[in-house]
Amino acid sequence: MTGLAESVRRVASESGFSGVVRVDTGDAGPEFAEAFGFAHRGFRIRNGIDTQFAIASGGKGFTALAIVSLIVDGVLSLDTTARSLLGEDLPLVADDVTVEHLLGHRSGIGDYLDEEVEDMDLSAYVLRSPVQDLATTEAFVAELDGFPTKFTAGDRFSYSNGGYVLLALIAERAGGIPYHNLVESRVLDPAGVTDTGFLRSDEPSGRMALGYVDGESLRTNVLHLPVRGNGDGGIYTTAADLHVFWRALFDGRIVPTEWVIEMTRPHSVIPAGSDRYGLGFWLAEDSPNTILIGGDTGVSFCSNHDPTTGTTWTVAGNTTEGAWPLIRMMPEALEAR
Repeated sequence: MTGLAESVRRVASESGFSGVVRVDTGDAGPEFAEAFGFAHRGFRIRNGIDTQFAIASGGKGFTALAIVSLIVDGVLSLDTTARSLLGEDLPLVADDVTVEHLLGHRSGIGDYLDEEVEDMDLSAYVLRSPVQDLATTEAFVAELDGFPTKFTAGDRFSYSNGGYVLLALIAERAGGIPYHNLVESRVLDPAGVTDTGFLRSDEPSGRMALGYVDGESLRTNVLHLPVRGNGDGGIYTTAADLHVFWRALFDGRIVPTEWVIEMTRPHSVIPAGSDRYGLGFWLAEDSPNTILIGGDTGVSFCSNHDPTTGTTWTVAGNTTEGAWPLIRMMPEALEAR
């Protein structure tokens, strides 16, 4: 473990990392857990190992599990069409787009925040609606509207933020309660996590890390992102909770084991690289590791779980680019430990 600690501290120092790194195997407590930098630069409040970090698109896994929980209960099915719950909303969403297409990023719908656009600037102000208005799922309907279909549903993989907000809308309308409450009751409570939730960025709590646009300034991301996370990401959590979450997932405590297997098998191989994707989860190329990953203005994050050994490693940062040097080095550092 000394080698891992030395590697993490060296890369964190060289890159100016602000955030937390944690490694767990089994239930004996963390093998390594250390925090760096500041949760609040203005007041010089340091990050701690129990700081709550936003995880951007890492939250898509929670949305997928809420949807699958509704499928298990017979409220939805993989074949349910988006149109059956949209009514006249979002008329550019094709009639044949299904829940399964959306879960696997194979829907072809136009995306309100399209990460396939070349040279996307995460420091730009990209939302059309005032961010303070984006506190509920229904408020996103106007934000999602007006984007033409990119390709026929099922043809190929195309990562879609809008598709996961649409899943949140489907879950909310089918389940009859707000999306945030659905995730809490169907995912967070069964998982047994206690420090995870959809915190508002304009109501920072005592252990919530502010997200910073770059490595030096005091400018936060509060004007860049929806004031409250939704189906495509933005939930806050801790590194400890993520280990608890992974164990609960693979123990079948959130959705039945047969559904865990279905969600974590490859549904797409990404042509541009070696990545694979299941339903809500990224998958390693040559191992059983299951991955949540996210990046946005003031957020950089990855949590990687090996279900065969029970090993989880998490890197969560509160700057736009800060976590990536550590995320890239973690597999090699763990292999050598």
